[in-house]
Amino acid sequence: MKKIKKEDIKQEVFDLYDDYAHNKLDRREFMEKLSGYAVGGLTVTSLMSFILPNYNDTIQISENDPSLKTETITYQSPKGGGEIKAQLSRPADATGKLPGIVVVHENRGLNPHIADVGRRAAAAGFISISPDALTPLGGYPGNDDDGRELQRKRDRNEMLEDFIAAFDYLKVHPECSGSIGVVGFCFGGWISNMMAVKVSDLAAAVPFYGGQPPIESVPDINALLLLQYAGLDERVNAGWPEYEKALKANDKEYTTYIYPDVNHGFHNDSTPRYDKEAAELAWRRTIEFFKKNLA
Repeated sequence: MKKIKKEDIKQEVFDLYDDYAHNKLDRREFMEKLSGYAVGGLTVTSLMSFILPNYNDTIQISENDPSLKTETITYQSPKGGGEIKAQLSRPADATGKLPGIVVVHENRGLNPHIADVGRRAAAAGFISISPDALTPLGGYPGNDDDGRELQRKRDRNEMLEDFIAAFDYLKVHPECSGSIGVVGFCFGGWISNMMAVKVSDLAAAVPFYGGQPPIESVPDINALLLLQYAGLDERVNAGWPEYEKALKANDKEYTTYIYPDVNHGFHNDSTPRYDKEAAELAWRRTIEFFKKNLA
């Protein structure tokens, strides 16, 4: 079987995967359309294997890393009923209280990649909480396809309330200073934008390629914003000009980076959409932003 390289893949394949990952195509439709690109020694099976997430080989910080204190906690869901499970992580040798970060997953629950991102935030000197909004439905099911199907069964505004409740949990945690930011990816980017609107004492928000909040709600934003977009992400980027106009009109403090020639999901190192240079730069900017503004 031909070994696939990222440069072998046409942009249209990444666009197809984006449609599939955001429920615009079901698996059968995705595979049918993908078959049109199975040429020159490539097969549909090899393309699928290449483009779907590979969590086993991409974890940067193990959940058992001795430099961190990582555990699973629960807190009450205000809207969805029952409890929400979350990963709570912080440096094992921390003394005194730490600023906090809420880490928000994509549209498939708390998969291994986002849990890893939560631990990366902890390794940078924060106490992080990474909730699983699929908890009321049994939690992340072990694969993204089923995770997306489960997340579609939940109301996104109820999930927003669950992530706000994570902020509230962290706010009173004895190891947290009470200065808290949020970072989220895709669906989590929308949650991050909405938390900036809804949570008056949120200090900072970093949405990665996230949908924008309603323009009429922009005056309610108090948090400092670091907005990170992928240059090839036409779907999400279409809402940026109007959002920027409203931020300027309301004198909101924000910084925006649009990374050229990278796809939606460029920070996720478990898929070939990952762009190492852009991802590392964006994450470095994220941590610097939080260190500056969650002091």
